[in-house]
Amino acid sequence: MSELQKWIPGVEPEWLWIVQVFIVVLITSFASYFGKRLINRMITRLGRTRTRWDDILLHAMARPFTWAVWLVGLDIAADIIYAETQNTLFSYSDPARDVGVLVCLTWFVLGIIRGAEQEFTRDSDQIDKHTAEAIGKLVRLAVLITAALVILQTLGFSVSGVLAMGGIGGIAVGFAAKDMLANFFGALIVYLDRPFLVGDWIRSPDRSIEGTVEKIGWRVTMIRDFQSRPLYVPNSIFTSIIVENPSRMNNRRINETIGMRYSDLTSMDKVVSEVREMLRNHDEIDPEKTLMVNFNEFADSSVDFFIYCFTRTTKWAEYHQVKQDVLLRIAHIIEANQAEIAFPTSTIHLADPVALEKS
Repeated sequence: MSELQKWIPGVEPEWLWIVQVFIVVLITSFASYFGKRLINRMITRLGRTRTRWDDILLHAMARPFTWAVWLVGLDIAADIIYAETQNTLFSYSDPARDVGVLVCLTWFVLGIIRGAEQEFTRDSDQIDKHTAEAIGKLVRLAVLITAALVILQTLGFSVSGVLAMGGIGGIAVGFAAKDMLANFFGALIVYLDRPFLVGDWIRSPDRSIEGTVEKIGWRVTMIRDFQSRPLYVPNSIFTSIIVENPSRMNNRRINETIGMRYSDLTSMDKVVSEVREMLRNHDEIDPEKTLMVNFNEFADSSVDFFIYCFTRTTKWAEYHQVKQDVLLRIAHIIEANQAEIAFPTSTIHLADPVALEKS
């Protein structure tokens, strides 16, 4: 106080503590302002470098640093007020400062985790996006739990007692929330094994599930079916059912049977040969996959041959365009050989007529 009176003469002694508080708040404001400007200038300068990790650290630091400066400054001001007034409210400033600094530190670490997740998913060749998101969520959860335990310890609670109670309570919660835990671990398996990703078309022969994956959550996965209805599927189901992922097919198959009239059986060999040659030369048919065209069956109303081949495209609309083109070309080949595609017919054979004598 005496030193302050030398710097500020004429101030009554009972008002000196108010001046001290004002000076502390003013210095805190300047420190926060110039610290923020310094960090922004460093972000601008280091943003020109090739590495992005320095940018991640500075972006994660910017807001927590400002709050930490204010916490420390206000704590010093609260100590001055408490020393003068002995108000018990200001006696809690030190624990509040410790908790606030821990929150700012946790905020800073979570910012680094978020920036690292974005950095890894920026280049899809480095790591799968959904795996990075899953790992990021788990690390954030671990940081939050650790921060909560440290804050409890700072406030004077026994962490060992909390952990012991958590262990006992965890068993009870595990039984009560077994479905929720099953969904959580189901989501974890989906994230790690990656049987499907957001945007994939999936279906299950075991359940009435088919559509495009729109969101993979920790409890449910949202699938949009082909009537634009959302399906919310619990993740635990994916651990016990078969899931088909047509989006990852390399090719699509054309497997059709075409019937010709019995009267055109003599043209069968030539038709089959020309159809096989047409498929081998077709731009949209993959010649490296199985390609078969063979006479197959003497059916009730037709003699049948089948085609079995694979398209290059896997897109549903393009596949049907290719299939249409193939079938129309087959129809032209049959017609060019003076044959016709058969349709169901019945032939009635009548016995010789019976002559009736006139009386």
